[in-house]
Amino acid sequence: MICSCSYITSLGGKEAHMNERTGIVTMKGNPLTLVGNEVNVGDAAPEFEVVSNDLSTVGFSSFRGKVCIISSVPSLDTPVCDTETRRFNDEAARLSPDVVLLTVSMDLPFAQKRWCGAAGVTRVQTLSDHRDASFGTSYGVLVKELRLLARAVFVVDRNGIIQYVQLVKEITQEPDYDAVVTAVSKLV
Repeated sequence: MICSCSYITSLGGKEAHMNERTGIVTMKGNPLTLVGNEVNVGDAAPEFEVVSNDLSTVGFSSFRGKVCIISSVPSLDTPVCDTETRRFNDEAARLSPDVVLLTVSMDLPFAQKRWCGAAGVTRVQTLSDHRDASFGTSYGVLVKELRLLARAVFVVDRNGIIQYVQLVKEITQEPDYDAVVTAVSKLV
């Protein structure tokens, strides 16, 4: 059963009204609760602030004018997230230079930097949402039970409009890469 509720929470020292949605994603078949508002195709991409590997704050607005693939993963230190991010790194070589690939997780920036170096990932920018869960709550992919992000892919056009959303039902499975690349190819 899918349930949508709302509650008040404190994120990053700020009290915020957040929606909760259950029954949308699972982990090993067990239902999880997503926190934040659902985003849909045609919506303006919500602004968010995350932390880059050099510990600087990055706002999503800094990517305006580019086509963005935003891949949300639970943790780079898991096999599926590792495979997914490496695959998007490989796909980046075949995409237009006007396409930016972002992978957002709750991993600390230090762990992301270490992982990128060990994996040889240079075309995907990893960003940490650990501080405020700004991305997770803005895009409705923060998993309440785990304080990790659900597996999802968003494609945002040059004007900041969401053109594609893929929320992976089972968090332990990979996304449909071909569908993402097809969505991006229509924008470049």
